[in-house]
Amino acid sequence: MNQTLERPAPHASVPVFADLRGKTALVTGGSRGLGAATALALARSGVRVAVNGRDRTALAASVGALRDAGGEAEAFVADCSELSQVEALRDAVLARFGAPDFVLAFAGGGSGRPMPVHEIDERDWRSSLDHNLTATFFVAKCFLPGMLARGSGALLTMASAGARVVAGAPAGYAAAKAGVIALTRQLAHELGPRGLRANCLSPSAVLTERTRDHLSQERQAQMLRAFPLGRLGEPADVAAASLFLLSDASAWITGQVLDVAGGRVML
Repeated sequence: MNQTLERPAPHASVPVFADLRGKTALVTGGSRGLGAATALALARSGVRVAVNGRDRTALAASVGALRDAGGEAEAFVADCSELSQVEALRDAVLARFGAPDFVLAFAGGGSGRPMPVHEIDERDWRSSLDHNLTATFFVAKCFLPGMLARGSGALLTMASAGARVVAGAPAGYAAAKAGVIALTRQLAHELGPRGLRANCLSPSAVLTERTRDHLSQERQAQMLRAFPLGRLGEPADVAAASLFLLSDASAWITGQVLDVAGGRVML
């Protein structure tokens, strides 16, 4: 296969989903990367967006981009790995927007570098679980009651290809993301009879600002061999998949894991 780093993404922007207009969404982890790209795509589809993050400066920049695009957005600072902060986040979002139609539990992140399991220290292990799995649980726990009261809506969680294939991710991160998948399926089973859907995105190597800074051109070229589509992902790929799973186009889809991975994962 002839693979080059210059091979362009198939779309420069995310399609607008007209049926999302007028809805409200919470995006946790929305200050940068995949969360920020998805929040922007939601705003461009006419969704009012509550954007959550821990870094005030990055969060302000993300919300500013949404407003510059003509969207209605508000910033909410909270660490989703702390239940008390998620409870305060819920109260603030409800006061500003009411119960969201969509909750995108994207807050998370890696912890430490890949190493043998027996060498991982307890702090890194717990950090991986807290910031990925537990944070997703806290967000669902706090925001689902409002959505259930309305009887409609969708929850979208964020896993990783590393949860389903051994791809060099830290073990704690991979385990936490596998837990997110299991939690999402449990939620889909519970919520379906009450009119709500729950699905999970599972991206592989996506070129966010952070990964561009940490991956050399040589390393990116090496990674391409694992992707049948011949390129690494872009944040727009994940944003487009997110909007699809929130829209009426996926009205009969729940409990699913969508691999946004360029063919890296085929299960």
